[in-house]
Amino acid sequence: VQVVESGGGLVQPGGSLRLSCAASGFTRNYYVIGWFRQAPGKEREGVSCISSSDGSTYYADSVKGRFTISRDNAKNTVYLQMNSLKPEDTAVYYCAADPWVLCYSGSFKYEYDYWGQGTQVTVSS
Repeated sequence: VQVVESGGGLVQPGGSLRLSCAASGFTRNYYVIGWFRQAPGKEREGVSCISSSDGSTYYADSVKGRFTISRDNAKNTVYLQMNSLKPEDTAVYYCAADPWVLCYSGSFKYEYDYWGQGTQVTVSS
């Protein structure tokens, strides 16, 4: 399984960015894609996840209403649209995949099997 993120960068507060996660090589039809982030000196935080089967999603409270996760199954790609960005959203964002977890509030407690290399998002004026 390969997981590759892209789309990070520098954006001003209130701005938007869209991250992409291309995931391939699954042997099961079912899997969950999760987005995580880690800021300097802080623990890794689960941001959002989406299920490949029914498209169910979950968002951390810190991003609810501002971030939207979506999928394009034809392209094997998951997107994280980030709007109304704040300086506290600054972090390295990681995409991860796992064919054995569920996408719900407890999803981020699990150590996902496959991880991308991460992409830096910096929100600053």
